[in-house]
Amino acid sequence: MTAPQLVVQRDKELMAQAAAARLITRIVDAQATRGTASVVLTGGRNGNGLLAALGSAPARDAIDWSRLDLWWGDERFLPEGDPERNVTQAREALLDRVPLDPARVHAMPASDGPHGDDADAAAAAYAAELAAAAGPDGHDGVPSFDVLMLGVGPDTHVASLFPELPAVRETERTVVGVHGAPKPPPTRISLTLPAIRAAKEVWLLAAGEDKAKAAALALSGAGEVQVPAAGARGRARTLWLLDAAAAAELPRSLYPHGTA
Repeated sequence: MTAPQLVVQRDKELMAQAAAARLITRIVDAQATRGTASVVLTGGRNGNGLLAALGSAPARDAIDWSRLDLWWGDERFLPEGDPERNVTQAREALLDRVPLDPARVHAMPASDGPHGDDADAAAAAYAAELAAAAGPDGHDGVPSFDVLMLGVGPDTHVASLFPELPAVRETERTVVGVHGAPKPPPTRISLTLPAIRAAKEVWLLAAGEDKAKAAALALSGAGEVQVPAAGARGRARTLWLLDAAAAAELPRSLYPHGTA
C-alpha cells in the first residue's frame, strides 16, 4: 500500500474532465499491455459527472469498449431500472452510448432479481461472480482491477461502507448486504475494504465544500471504522481527485504540486 497522492482542480467541472482524461489513459495503457482493462465504477454526483465528462472527451474512442470490464463498488438494492440505482444512472450518463460488450458489464443484482429481496444472497452471488472472474492474477477472490473509483460522502463513507456499521468491519467477505444505512435507501450491496484494497489503483473523488471535512478526516490518519474513506487504498496507487472546495481544509503541504 502506498501513501495517497492528491490532485486538486479549480472546480468540480474541471475535476471531472481531468479525471476522465486520466481514466482514458489508464484504460488504454492496460489494454495495450494485456488486451483488456477492468474498472470499478462509483455512483453519486462525482461518479456520474466523471462518466458524463468521459462521454464528451475527444479521446473517448481511444478506448476499445468491447474489451473493457465494468464492475460496481456498491448498489442501491432497488428494482431493475429504478432511477436511483447506480447502474441506471451510469447507463444514462455514458454506458448506453458506447459499444460495450453486455457480458462484460457486471451490474450488482436488483431487488426484483433471482434473489428477491434477500440482499445478503444477492451480495453472495456478486462475490461469486467476482471470484469466477478473478483468474490467476486476482487477489483475495476479486479481479485485479486496474482502477477502482469511490465517491467520498460528507460522513466519510465510501461505496456503502458507513462509519461504525458492520460492513466497514468486514475482513473476510468481498461483498456484503448493507442494512440500516443512514442514507436512503437503507438496504444496499457493497464491496468491502478487503475487496477495495485488492485493486491496483483506488481513486477517491470529492468535490464541493460539503466534502471538505470528510477529506480532511480521511487524510489525517483516522481509523477506518470511524472514517471508512481512510481505509480505501490501492495496491500500487491511492489517488485523491478533489476540487478546491473539497480540499479547503487540507494543509497545502499535502499537495504542493498537485493543483491545476
